[in-house]
Amino acid sequence: QVQLVESGGGLVQAGGSLRVSCAASGSIFSINAMGWYRQAPGKSRESVAVITSGGSTNYADSVKGRFTISKDNAKNTTYLQMNSVKPEDTAVYYCYGVVRTIGDIPRAFWGKGTLVTVSS
Repeated sequence: QVQLVESGGGLVQAGGSLRVSCAASGSIFSINAMGWYRQAPGKSRESVAVITSGGSTNYADSVKGRFTISKDNAKNTTYLQMNSVKPEDTAVYYCYGVVRTIGDIPRAFWGKGTLVTVSS
């Protein structure tokens, strides 16, 4: 019904930058928020950033000041700009959207993830 597809992951050197994208498609009536989680092997999943429909943002302390989340409403897309990346940023990054479809209440949909690897 609703699909989210991430792109832009890859290999980047420590201190460098990378931007990942996530586009939502399907039977979308409205999107309340979009955001990112990440998970490294052997570690728990953690929230990275979120942006609401009104444009307010929230970040994990570990990425605050380095990452920026943004969105393009016309494209139903969110972006995560990752600057000054560190090896500990290496993870699979999962995009989610809190999406309302016609005939339903808002609920979360998830992408399959994109791998970001930061080399030291």
